[in-house]
Amino acid sequence: MFRKVLIANRGEIAVRITKTLQEMGIRSVAIYSEVDASAPHVLAADEAYPLGGKTPGESYLDIHKILDVARGAEVDAIHPGYGFLSENAGFARACQDAGIVFIGPTADVIASMGDKIIAKQTMEAADVPVVPGWTGEADNLTEITAAAEAIGYPVLIKAAAGGGGKGMRLVERADQLATSVESASREAQKAFGDARIFLEKYVTRPRHIEFQIFGDTHGNVVHLFERECSIQRRHQKIIEESPSPALTPSLRAKMGEAAVKAAQAIGYTNAGTVEFILDASGSFYFLEVNTRLQVEHPVTEEVTQMDLVRLQLLVAMGNPIPFTQADLSQSGHAIECRLYAEDPDNQFLPSTGKLQVYREPVGPGVRVDGGFCQGQDVSTYYDPMLSKLIVWAGSRSEAIEKMQWALAHYPVLGVKTNAGLLQDIMRHEVFRSGAFDTHFLEHFPPQTLKPEPADRDHLLAIAAAALTQAQPARQQTVAGEQSTLQNPWLLAGAWRGGA
Repeated sequence: MFRKVLIANRGEIAVRITKTLQEMGIRSVAIYSEVDASAPHVLAADEAYPLGGKTPGESYLDIHKILDVARGAEVDAIHPGYGFLSENAGFARACQDAGIVFIGPTADVIASMGDKIIAKQTMEAADVPVVPGWTGEADNLTEITAAAEAIGYPVLIKAAAGGGGKGMRLVERADQLATSVESASREAQKAFGDARIFLEKYVTRPRHIEFQIFGDTHGNVVHLFERECSIQRRHQKIIEESPSPALTPSLRAKMGEAAVKAAQAIGYTNAGTVEFILDASGSFYFLEVNTRLQVEHPVTEEVTQMDLVRLQLLVAMGNPIPFTQADLSQSGHAIECRLYAEDPDNQFLPSTGKLQVYREPVGPGVRVDGGFCQGQDVSTYYDPMLSKLIVWAGSRSEAIEKMQWALAHYPVLGVKTNAGLLQDIMRHEVFRSGAFDTHFLEHFPPQTLKPEPADRDHLLAIAAAALTQAQPARQQTVAGEQSTLQNPWLLAGAWRGGA
């Protein structure tokens, strides 16, 4: 049993990990930069230690500082969350060398799956379907040109050392290839310190489907079903759900078996995600393995009633997975929306400022994994995601309705957010039908999703209510008595002493 665990992260994921640690009777240790000195993840932890600096490089990415804190706090293990150092093989190896358990897969597995070319070749050898492509010498334009012709246009250029859309280019014609290869390699070098690229056949009308996997040190591997992650902007997911409206029981079983086979091929332990591309014909292809807990893990927790962080901790302690594949099932439907401080009408540019009003919705089947609070500043130093809003209901249509309610009752003032865009997507007939793909926001840009004027008036009324809600209660004298006049917009509000 771990006595104390350091969380090498910040924001909502650090708060979420702290919750499970404390439920299990394990002391949580937070770290923080100068910007985060009074952030919720710091206040929630049992212990908190400063790293200094403001930028990620000066704080959450500084392995030496983090390990110094870990040794000083005498922790047993480090949970990396996601992002930052979570998929850094050097960090996992440094933890091991320091005698501290890294809660995740081994450094060798992280390194092998971090290289997309090695990952693709490994999956091919394991008979996991992969997208037709080319993985030759990235500086040989003659070879690249011949490979693109053999694959057939359009082709996708991808970075070997990373993802998130960095170093990715869609090439639709041969005359675009040379400049695209050059710009993709340059961007990959800047983002990952590695200019290598590879080619893949571009799958038209693709859907992004990922399977949650878990492995233990006793040789057991299971999947916890799929998540639909096709609603994206700039290759970044913004809405995820489970089950996927695209999967039949037969296809789900085939993809789940492929995900388990992929995990077994690399000796995977702890939590991970096998990501697939699904085409319009129902064929699916391996995309990558994310060697960490995913941002969207709550939708899996909601439909399986599993605490994935608790399971991570149990496996990291050396315990076997306490169930078999046959024990697992999906129940109901869950949707997650990522609430960002950004302006969808201005190319999704981040929005910074003080959260003058920030109130998370509360209700049955509504969950918020948040990392901010009212009065806190949203800075330029970190990712602009404010929270993850998750709902669960008995069916997909009911979950969509519940998400619309939750978004409408989530007042945020002080920064611009994508809440309006998320509501527009929930209303859209293509999303509601389930017949969408990763190009949804290209086919339906934010400006085209805006509601009709009558709907806008309704939304303005909600905004006015939220603003009124933010005003403090006023004192008034009625019949010689002091009473509090509360906001009449509030469902729980009341008139006291008046009438």
